[in-house]
Amino acid sequence: MTWHWGLLVVGAFLAGVLNAVAGGGSFLSFPALLGMNMLPIQANATNTVAIWPGQLTSIAAYRENVRKNLRSAVLMGIAGLLGGTAGAVVLLNTPQMTFLHLVPWLLLGAASLFAVSGPVSRWLERRKGRITGQPREPRRLGVFLVSIVVSFYLGYFGAGAGFLLITALSLFGYQDLNEINALKVVTTTTANGIAFLIFIAEGQVVWRFCLAAMIAAAIGGYTSASLARRVPQPVLRSIVVVIGLGMAAWFFWKQ
Repeated sequence: MTWHWGLLVVGAFLAGVLNAVAGGGSFLSFPALLGMNMLPIQANATNTVAIWPGQLTSIAAYRENVRKNLRSAVLMGIAGLLGGTAGAVVLLNTPQMTFLHLVPWLLLGAASLFAVSGPVSRWLERRKGRITGQPREPRRLGVFLVSIVVSFYLGYFGAGAGFLLITALSLFGYQDLNEINALKVVTTTTANGIAFLIFIAEGQVVWRFCLAAMIAAAIGGYTSASLARRVPQPVLRSIVVVIGLGMAAWFFWKQ
């Protein structure tokens, strides 16, 4: 198991780097935890707990934008709590083998989301550029309901959910990028935060692996600033997609 520990630390470190600069770190940290001979639901729960502190610190970076859009942030936080709770509860009531068989499909779906995120983001930017006149009021009810559904996915598995939230916020009338990112961070942090508490309360976290992954991911996130400046975002996103598709193919082959 010594080399498995090495893979876990390296995988969690790289996951922290990816989460900080592009997203998709779970493509590495979740399989690394599965490689420690953990049950699949325990691996998923442990992964959620390991990466959550890094998400929590993101709120501090967007605190001014959250304060300026407090009403929307409260709604998104409630959506995260409702959806994240439901997703975590459903996960804990999913048979282990059923979830294991779902893993390659979940990874494939998440990688596909990352693959289309670039073109869709560019389309959204062009769409906002064509909007003239007075900006329309964001449709908070619509984005609230969609965010509950996305937060369910966050509580259940979660990889790629950030892009879904960005797309939903853009389509429902939010136009400022910092505002969109702030509301996304609020939603993902609350959804994964409530899942974090549920997984701990249900004893699904393997702490000796969780703490190692948490520390490695935190170091990776901290050291990623220079990488974010040097490597173009399209390149980073392509790397995430390749990793995600490769992991999905590996799990399909293993089954």
